[in-house]
Amino acid sequence: MVMKAQGKELMTTIGQDSLKVRQTLEVAGQHYGYYSLPAAEEAGLGTISTLPFSLKILIENLLRHEDGKRIRLDDIRTAIHSITNGHHSTEIAFIPARVLMQDFTGVPAIVDLAAMRDAMVALKGDPSLINPLIPVDLVIDHSVMVDASGTPDAFGHNTALEFQRNQRNHERYAFLRWGQEAFQNFRVVPPGTGICHQVNLEYLAQVVWVSEDSSGQQVAYPDTLVGTDSHTTMVNSLSVLGWGVGGIEAEAAMLGQAVSMLIPKVVGFKLTGKLPEGTTATDLVLTVTNILRAKGVVGKFVEFYGDGLDALSLADRATVANMAPEYGATCGFFPIDQKTIEYLALGQSAPKTRSCSQRQNPLARPP
Repeated sequence: MVMKAQGKELMTTIGQDSLKVRQTLEVAGQHYGYYSLPAAEEAGLGTISTLPFSLKILIENLLRHEDGKRIRLDDIRTAIHSITNGHHSTEIAFIPARVLMQDFTGVPAIVDLAAMRDAMVALKGDPSLINPLIPVDLVIDHSVMVDASGTPDAFGHNTALEFQRNQRNHERYAFLRWGQEAFQNFRVVPPGTGICHQVNLEYLAQVVWVSEDSSGQQVAYPDTLVGTDSHTTMVNSLSVLGWGVGGIEAEAAMLGQAVSMLIPKVVGFKLTGKLPEGTTATDLVLTVTNILRAKGVVGKFVEFYGDGLDALSLADRATVANMAPEYGATCGFFPIDQKTIEYLALGQSAPKTRSCSQRQNPLARPP
């Protein structure tokens, strides 16, 4: 994927497209390549159009990364046959668009990259070749303390103390700043910006990712991720498919390894009507959690649908999606609809904040 960092770019890896399902979409004079599921149906891969949206995202991921090695055409045929026939014992290789880390598990991963560069130097190689192979965002959100509150300058006071607090923080931040400047495909979000899931939802998620392939054409595809926290699932409220993994799994994905997973079962959850006056998103999510725990959804995808979605704000959806670990599902997914589009439009019209303006080099200086 193309990811600009310190003026450098890495291109996305696209498969060989044996079935010729890649097509072109024109938007405002710009052409984008994409991998068409209707074209895959026409090519004889089975009935895909009636599948849950979350499974469609997995199928598109397989089609886009077909390379004859990690993902072969026979693997795709077998996976789609298994999905359309309700079999869930087939293993697939999922390659997320990006990785999300917080500081507890992210710092060791960057230490590993630094160690790889040292090893490359010892072997008389070029250390600059060691980089994450997919975009990585590391959010520092686990160490900010509340020393002041209830005053206009409380935020600035707490953030300033965070940078001054102790030698451990100083060394950690200096190391992460070095990493952001040294590695391609790696960004750091500074302390005081927000918690990991909030930053992911408000600043990092794109819903549709666009990057450049080796031929220079822009390619559009679903935004997907794995994150080093179980509540990565909050971003499913914005139609971004993602879930929490351990630090080792995230680091493997960062280094280009596919996530091996069994095709998940999908449990549909129908929402109708609207919340009565006086009820909150907390009431809703506790009810949903109770129902899904009784159903048993461990290791499954939950996908929400129904006319009740029209009355559910994205903030309320985020509350429901964030609780996926509590009801036991891998994720609670909300497909793209008008609410998704409205939220994206809101982000386009909102004034730029410090978090947005510091995306290229957020640790350049303290806020």
